[in-house]
Amino acid sequence: MQGKFPLYPPIRFGTDGWRGIIADDFTFDRLAAVAPIAAHILRATFGESGSNTIIVGYDRRFMSDAFAKRTAEVVAAIGFDVLLADDFAPTPAFSWAAYDRKALGALVITASHNPANYSGLKIKGAFGGSVSPDITAKVEEILERGDFVYETPQKGKIETFDAWASYCQALRGKVNIEAIKEAIAQGKLTVFADVMHGAAAGGLAKILELPDIPSNLMEINSDSDPLFGGNAPEPLPRYIAELFRQVKTYHHVHPEKTLVGFVFDGDADRIAAIDSEGNFLSSQILIPILLEHLAKNRGFKGELIKTISGSDLMPKVAALFDLPVYETPVGYKYIAERMLSGIPCLLGGEESGGVGYGNHIPERDALLSALYVLEAIAQSGKDLSVLYGDLQKQTNFFSHYDRIDKKLSGMAAREKLVATLQQFSLTEIAGRKVIDAQAPDGFKFRLADGSWLLVRFSGTEPLLRLYCEAETPELVHKTLNWIANWAEQFN
Repeated sequence: MQGKFPLYPPIRFGTDGWRGIIADDFTFDRLAAVAPIAAHILRATFGESGSNTIIVGYDRRFMSDAFAKRTAEVVAAIGFDVLLADDFAPTPAFSWAAYDRKALGALVITASHNPANYSGLKIKGAFGGSVSPDITAKVEEILERGDFVYETPQKGKIETFDAWASYCQALRGKVNIEAIKEAIAQGKLTVFADVMHGAAAGGLAKILELPDIPSNLMEINSDSDPLFGGNAPEPLPRYIAELFRQVKTYHHVHPEKTLVGFVFDGDADRIAAIDSEGNFLSSQILIPILLEHLAKNRGFKGELIKTISGSDLMPKVAALFDLPVYETPVGYKYIAERMLSGIPCLLGGEESGGVGYGNHIPERDALLSALYVLEAIAQSGKDLSVLYGDLQKQTNFFSHYDRIDKKLSGMAAREKLVATLQQFSLTEIAGRKVIDAQAPDGFKFRLADGSWLLVRFSGTEPLLRLYCEAETPELVHKTLNWIANWAEQFN
């Protein structure tokens, strides 16, 4: 078999996968060119196991099932056996399937949290996590060369499978599932889950195996909607108005009850939460809470792996338990690489909501994170806001965080902006002195008052990503607005 090359525009893999606009740069033909090469590279990388199987899965996006079927067909056509999901499931379920079934890896049709007009392809390795940048670079290189030839004596077979069953069983074994079920069943804990019309739909109920779903376990936006209600399926405050409304209404009527709201992104590998009073808790807050729970209550040891955009509270909590800290560029594949290095890991997490665990596969998993949060609440009897406040007091570190995106006019603006930032000519930001500047991934500036600003470029969209942590919300927004206005001169 020989591919039809070269492809234009060229296919590029971002921080986790290739994503493109449906019917524009994400098409059946382009997918059919990429998938066989990805399978070939997975065999070249993980083929020593003797496996000939590729997992193919998909989310709930527009035509994801059809894209997955096409992927399965072209991969089977060059001799691979394919296990094709019989329904949508979370991306972590397919990563688990690759590991659990000793496959070469998984090809997952998903654009994660991108807007509804996007689809995409994630490549997962045999170990159960995102493949390294070296592997995706090999896929890109073969596509650019245009000389992919794959001879096979016969077609492989395609079989369907249930991706949920083994995945749910694995997650049940990670937590005190009975304590969680009892807290919910007895009304001690009320749970709201906004699945954003995505692949987490029905997930908590499946895992908990409650005979009758109680009234205090409520799922929001669980119906299939390829437009995601007009929003991007991303766990950010601006997209979850209904979750805020329901949580605050319930708290007003039942102020004495402990409740938690979860929000899962489109393919259920990212998470955020809401406390009993309706305060939004990003993973910048959840990761420290999870870190304390796993280290203190479960006695877990190992490294905290955080990305450069992670809160400074994370290493401060790690220090409470004498846990080492390792920092990576943004992108969970870098965390997965570190987790696979053989160095014991407790937890790996990123500010955008992806958290994974050293006692599981090296993959971010929103449903497992939700289970650990539920376990922490059930065992402590405390609301998330109380758990967070306790950590702030223990570390004497109080901060606020936010991130905004700024659209760029095109590549020319990006190149001018990068050239200027590479000179590190910014000596003052929003009236505060820059005391340190680094460029391990984007450009990170530490300011004299202890705050920091990170400037990065999206790997999949023409966007400037701006991150800031500071002592007050006002200072955070002042800093972000300042850098956004400064960047406007390059557009």
